[in-house]
Amino acid sequence: MRIMGVDYGDARTGIAVSDMMNFMTGDAFVIESWKPETVAEEIAREARSREVGTIVLGLPKNMDGSLGERAEKCTAFGQLLREKTGLEVIMWDERRTTVDAHRILFESGKNGKKRKKTVDAVAASLILEGYLESIR
Repeated sequence: MRIMGVDYGDARTGIAVSDMMNFMTGDAFVIESWKPETVAEEIAREARSREVGTIVLGLPKNMDGSLGERAEKCTAFGQLLREKTGLEVIMWDERRTTVDAHRILFESGKNGKKRKKTVDAVAASLILEGYLESIR
């Protein structure tokens, strides 16, 4: 079974899916919606069609490790994902993934408008890669 990385956001949610061997990130894309129910249903649909067995959801901790309002939203979304998918949802520390994603895209020559459309997918890939490294 594959593993799916999720970078949950207010307007866009980045998704990354591993290869079948759970060695590296394969597909990465963005779901554009601000409604948690809609996003969770789309993730559930994608998880079924891509044979996903585990979801790794980014948990945006503060730099000091504490949990703020955004982390609470992600924790609630994680519970919604469990209900919609029936899959294990692992909360993963995602500190700096969006910053790193912007840097990666900037260094590859993507301008601000193009970065905005893909940064969440890159952040989801970084979340997934971090988790995959931890289980090797």
